[in-house]
Formats: sequence, C-alpha cells, structure tokens
Amino acid sequence: MTEQAQDEARDAEVQSGDGTGHSATDDLQTRTAQFEKSLAFKDSELAALKESLNEAVAKYRAAVLSGAPGVPEELIQGESLEEIDASLEKARSITSNIRSQLQAEAQAIQVPAGAPGRQPANLEGLSGEALIAHALKTERR
Repeated sequence: MTEQAQDEARDAEVQSGDGTGHSATDDLQTRTAQFEKSLAFKDSELAALKESLNEAVAKYRAAVLSGAPGVPEELIQGESLEEIDASLEKARSITSNIRSQLQAEAQAIQVPAGAPGRQPANLEGLSGEALIAHALKTERR
C-alpha cells in the first residue's frame, strides 16, 4: 500500500470511528464532557473541604484561646493549625516576658505594707522640766 493510500485509510477510519456511525470527534467530545463534569465535581468537593477546614481552624483557635486565658486574643492568628500553634508559642513567650518585666518593676518600687513601727520618743535636747513632765505623763498611762 502506498503512503497516499494509507493516509486515505486513516482519514476514513477517523471519520467512521468504530464502525457504529460515531466519529472519533464525537467520542472525544463525549469524553471531554465527562472530564469537565468530573472536574466540576472535584472543584465543588475541594471548595467544601476548604470550607470545612476553615471551620475546623476557627474552632481550634477558639479552643486554644479558651485553654490559654492569659494570652491576648489578638496574638493568636493563622490560617492553619500549624500557624495557630506557632502564634500561640510566640504569644506565650511575649506574655511571659511582659509578666516578668512587670514583676521586676513591682519589686523595685515595693512599698512596705502598713504604718511604720513605733519608735521611742527622742528626748535629746529637752530641758529638765520637759523631761520630768514627759516622765510623769508616760507614768500615768
């Protein structure tokens, strides 16, 4: 068979398809439509999974915040569990540093509680009469 005859045979085969009256183009269009439907289904599944993941991350963040009451809510951020865990560690470190600084400042300016202890009266520089009057006054008590 010559090359021209082979080309004509291939063209006839492509046009006739599998011999049932369907052309290869129809088969390709059918398969393309099936793939597009499958792709649309996978896209909708992916969107649903992403939404589910976002809800799970939000619930995880809320649980982390309830378990760490000393950590400010604004410091816990992230779009994934790993990011939330990393921000939690960073927030704990920050709050720990701030807490230790505040404790150090509080100890540096610590004022003793209550009034100072009573001390005996200073009798230096009093005249003899004043010393006698003071002695009589304290004796009467």
